[in-house]
Amino acid sequence: MVGLLYVVESQDLFHEQTSKLRSYQIVTPQVVTGRWKRHENGSETHRQNGHSDQITYSIKIEDVIHYLNLTKNKDFLSPDFAVVSHDVHKKSVRRHTGKPKSCHYQGRVEGREDSLVALSNCDGIRGVIFIGNESYALEPALQSSNNEHLLFPLDDSQSEPFVCGVADAHGEDNAPEVALSMTSFLRRKRNLPLTRYVELVLVVDNQRVSIKCTLSGNTTAVREEMVQLANLLDTYFQQLNIRIILVGLEIFETQNPFDMNGSAGDVLGRFVDWRKTQLVPRIRNDMAQLVVGRSGAYSGGVLGMAFVGTVCSASTGGGIGVYGNNALQYFSTVLAHEMGHNLGMNHDDTRCQCSGGSCIMASSASGSTLFSTCSGSDFEQLILRGGGVCLRNQPSQDSIITVPACGNGIQEQGEECDCGPPQSCTSKCCDAATCKLTKGSTCAAGSCCKDCQLSVSGTPCRPSVNECDLPEFCMGDTGFCPPDTYLMDGLSCQGNTAFCYEGRCQTLDYQCQQLFGSKATKADDKCFSYVNTQGTRFGNCGYSGSSLVPCSVANSMCGKIQCTNFDSNYPPPGAVISVETIEGSISCRNADFNLGTDVLDPGYVKKGTVCAAGKVCVDFNCVNSSVLMQTQNCDALNDCHGNGVCNDKGHCHCNNGWAPPNCNKGGRGGSVDSGPAEIGMCTQTRSKSSCYMPLDANGRQSMTEVSLSKTPNPQLLPGRRG
Repeated sequence: MVGLLYVVESQDLFHEQTSKLRSYQIVTPQVVTGRWKRHENGSETHRQNGHSDQITYSIKIEDVIHYLNLTKNKDFLSPDFAVVSHDVHKKSVRRHTGKPKSCHYQGRVEGREDSLVALSNCDGIRGVIFIGNESYALEPALQSSNNEHLLFPLDDSQSEPFVCGVADAHGEDNAPEVALSMTSFLRRKRNLPLTRYVELVLVVDNQRVSIKCTLSGNTTAVREEMVQLANLLDTYFQQLNIRIILVGLEIFETQNPFDMNGSAGDVLGRFVDWRKTQLVPRIRNDMAQLVVGRSGAYSGGVLGMAFVGTVCSASTGGGIGVYGNNALQYFSTVLAHEMGHNLGMNHDDTRCQCSGGSCIMASSASGSTLFSTCSGSDFEQLILRGGGVCLRNQPSQDSIITVPACGNGIQEQGEECDCGPPQSCTSKCCDAATCKLTKGSTCAAGSCCKDCQLSVSGTPCRPSVNECDLPEFCMGDTGFCPPDTYLMDGLSCQGNTAFCYEGRCQTLDYQCQQLFGSKATKADDKCFSYVNTQGTRFGNCGYSGSSLVPCSVANSMCGKIQCTNFDSNYPPPGAVISVETIEGSISCRNADFNLGTDVLDPGYVKKGTVCAAGKVCVDFNCVNSSVLMQTQNCDALNDCHGNGVCNDKGHCHCNNGWAPPNCNKGGRGGSVDSGPAEIGMCTQTRSKSSCYMPLDANGRQSMTEVSLSKTPNPQLLPGRRG
């Protein structure tokens, strides 16, 4: 009786697993222990011998045997790994520690340069295989005891269509087809020679936790699944020389800390608000993605939503993705799509090509694992415009969720350097086989490493890019520049007419120029009060459900941005321009951006923009500017003794000649976050600072004198505390 029950249950599970697939194969991957040696059962081998740093599987795909040459990916869980679980009912937060499984791999199909493989063999083998124009998903067959696995086309794994925008908007119908291969992506990687590091936090909502726990019985399976997801994401983004580093995982076990009802835009707004106030102070990250366990898409077939180009923003650096009953492999491409938006990538059109036909940033998802030429260009433009500053620094060894192992380009605990596998390492400073520095070298990578030697403490490594940004300097003990810092939110800029917010002086002129070109300027205030109170696509204060909300007169400066002085015949991508003249001579121009239903319209006035005397825009409302400083606890006059300014961490950035942390003693300037602003050691007098420079090539030591005239402290607009 028990045996019969098991067989029926097994058949039911297998039927459920395959019911949504149009086609699939039953395969039995084998570990190749030597090309002329016998094959071993993959699952048995790993249960006995653990997880090797390198492994080769043989697998039959459409009657052809392929060899998958894989290397362990170490960018995940470490002995210091902590998963944060939230239990609202018990009002507790638990950190789960312990050494996790090291069972995640990346590689290629032997003999195929146009291939990409990302697999995990923690419990069976699961992942994606890309060969030429074909993408496959691989996962264990449920309840099989014979190492049987399901292999199926990746575009079969979605349960419903995913449409996020207009596929053919601004495309060229007669654009020639371009035949691309993996060599195209290698070439693109060379065009973006500096590796960028995205410090990612994954957040799992309660409904997704419930779905997974129903299948597996515990939250450990949630953790392992998210680690597998991060491995897949890292594999995809390496095409663009971007590494995805998982630095945190948040699990909502019993209840979500914010409302999950409403539209995708509603949920995204609440999530990024929670991220800024609750997550960023605990776990520094470049972006966070919310995994939503809905049983179906949001209205309009939306399975994901994200802001465009906001990867380093504390307030909007995030996205959401629906992970219901789809395969993990398919969901990974949905989340990669939303992360691409955060990294400045727009939807592909017919001019954008990749070797798989459809690409990750296509407006209709197909399960593709490749980025198009347009995606690479979009990301490059983000960098050239000064965005993505936070991506320059390699994450600290303590923050990476990883199992240390040498060879994939991420320096981690126990390593002096890591330039990747020996066959691709070109560094003269690092021994790829041992991840140790070569003889005589003191560093191997970073903007504070020159010719294998550490730059002197105080050497500039990242200049300020505007009046709300702060410079960074080499620390002297690492090759990497400190993370980017900027002035505390709420300090005034542009001659006391605007406020700094997230490192930018949030003026309407600047926002118009970002959208419509360098000559664009803010329109007359009357345009805002006239157009935004109408509640049309060109003038509104957001949505309530699917309906546009007209702004009140008091909030009209916080709706759609109204600009002038640009050529409306050449709109930005995805935009439809409206030109209107009021009172006979006042020109009002604005745009409706149709970038897809998973992308929020960038044509709205940004948070922190002045809307009236002593007031700023926050969520379509014109409110007192004091809200910008609610999360900060730093006063330049008192905490920094008038000898510095407050940065975004709430710490003092001291003028030259004064020492952090409080700028009340003589020193080298800068902050505990930015590094010292002067090279060498300084002594303090009333009128000058004497700084002794490092020894020169002839062994001589020079002295320079620096004036102690103070950097003007940013002033506060009326109504702000001093």
